Amino acid sequence: MKYRTLEVLGPEHEFSLVDERLNALSIVDRVLKDFHGRVVNFVELPKFSFRKELQLHVMEVKANKPFASPVEFEQTMHCAVKTLQEFVNRRYGARLLGMGMHPLLKLDETRVWPHHHRQLYEEYSKVFNLKRHGWLNIQSFQLNLPYSDQKSGIMLHNLLANICPYLPAVSATSPIFEGKFGRYVDNRLHFYEQNQKEVPSVTGDVIPEYISSFKHYEEDVIGKYSRDLAARGIGKLLVGKEWVNSRATIFRFDRKALEIRVMDEQECVKSDVALGCYMRALLRGLLTTNYELAPHEILVEDLDSVIERGSEAKTKSKLGDTARDACKSLLKIAFQNATGEEKEYLPIIEKRIRSGNLSEVVRSRIKNRSQKTELKEAIIDVFLKLSESLIDNKPYF
Repeated sequence: MKYRTLEVLGPEHEFSLVDERLNALSIVDRVLKDFHGRVVNFVELPKFSFRKELQLHVMEVKANKPFASPVEFEQTMHCAVKTLQEFVNRRYGARLLGMGMHPLLKLDETRVWPHHHRQLYEEYSKVFNLKRHGWLNIQSFQLNLPYSDQKSGIMLHNLLANICPYLPAVSATSPIFEGKFGRYVDNRLHFYEQNQKEVPSVTGDVIPEYISSFKHYEEDVIGKYSRDLAARGIGKLLVGKEWVNSRATIFRFDRKALEIRVMDEQECVKSDVALGCYMRALLRGLLTTNYELAPHEILVEDLDSVIERGSEAKTKSKLGDTARDACKSLLKIAFQNATGEEKEYLPIIEKRIRSGNLSEVVRSRIKNRSQKTELKEAIIDVFLKLSESLIDNKPYF
């Protein structure tokens, strides 16, 4: 059976604007004004768009339409990065930085977007404390995978629930925040789990519950958190909206796609493309087999373990005893079902599994450098190299 999800990849990227010492620059509104002539929420160029985020130092870079070819994905989005980089460097002496969290940012060093659409954030702030790392200091690589009909959408949703616990073992890039090592390998996801704890149904267990129909999803997931938000005084700007759902995978009925939110932004576009190829090839393989879905509670436990321990995490999955073993099993399926183009990118994933995800690699590099210099200088040194990786589009190993 053929599914539309196997045909295209819809990426969304988030990058910090920083100076040569990695200080966050809260200038996204000024950048968009310079592009457009007035402050707007986004600027659309022929193939990609630059968009505001909640944080005034973070810019979203988004494709205008999904890509069938991973090569086109890489070329187009790297062009977007270079275009934005050249503009902000010329106007502000700024540079772009990927990764899942800004490594030095203190929460009083950035602000929430204060212009049009600020009403959304004002609604959120009625219940949630936005001055947290889970709001002001997270950067994700979001991937949209279209579905063709209800049956394929439900199958994809439930399969993604089984993949997402092990994805951070490959995609984690957030070992540091506020100039210190976090307790977790994926600190972005740790904060993400906590950022809406006042209304737990918005995030759930992060791993999505299994569903049997769109009606089931609309009533038991969207309906539940909408009722809970309304009970706390949240109005129609957020109530009933599918994108408020903060699970690892959510339905975007408005674009007939599933959106994956569990991946940290990587250091360069090529690495993002590799994750996209990995997910597409893996799902292609799982959709053609009668893959046995794991119990939800095991998936939740495994995700928490992977967030904390990364590739070394002990898991309860049938895929392997550790997250690394599980990822090896999933990568084998991906290789067996990958197209020729996809196979060109999968060695990046293979190396991350073998040598450690970027969070683990960066942590090790900074610890080594900090033996010869102050920790802050070691962080700046490594993360400036990661910023260069973004501009040069070369994975950091």
